[in-house]
Amino acid sequence: LIGSHPRMVEVFDLVRKIASSSATTILVSGESGTGKDLLANAIHYASDRAKKPFMMMTCSAMAEAQLDGELFGYEKGALPDSAASKKGIFEMADGGTVFLDDVGDLSGNLQVKLLRLLEERKLKRVGGVSDITVDIRVVAATTVSLEQAAKEGRFRRDLFYRLNVIPIHLPPLRERA
Repeated sequence: LIGSHPRMVEVFDLVRKIASSSATTILVSGESGTGKDLLANAIHYASDRAKKPFMMMTCSAMAEAQLDGELFGYEKGALPDSAASKKGIFEMADGGTVFLDDVGDLSGNLQVKLLRLLEERKLKRVGGVSDITVDIRVVAATTVSLEQAAKEGRFRRDLFYRLNVIPIHLPPLRERA
């Protein structure tokens, strides 16, 4: 990841600072293949959260209902074929880190749920009635400009600002030695 690109040296200095801080929301941007997932791993495993779970989800990998259940969990009977309740990755990662790849692909409904999670550190499972409090660090990644998407109305502006607490941009591989 580091190579001889001066920006990468700055990025890894920032990773060390983030890992030792209480920062809970990081937005990583860059082209496909730049190592956004490796950066999220580095932040997690260099932090005091390293002994807690590191969970990863690609937001573009499945349909909205399925992704909702995977992220937030669900109660028995809330989804077709849900014979038992299931914790989502946010709940399973309590005390640790969740890496959300392609966060710009979240539907409007899931953007609202993620915003609430980031603001209140609480979630409701699909079909659930009670709040579940979680302590997680969220590292969100995107290949698109979420700021531009927010300006165009394709991404919630308030969620963009909530995710963009600590922005990290990874330079393209072609610029690295």
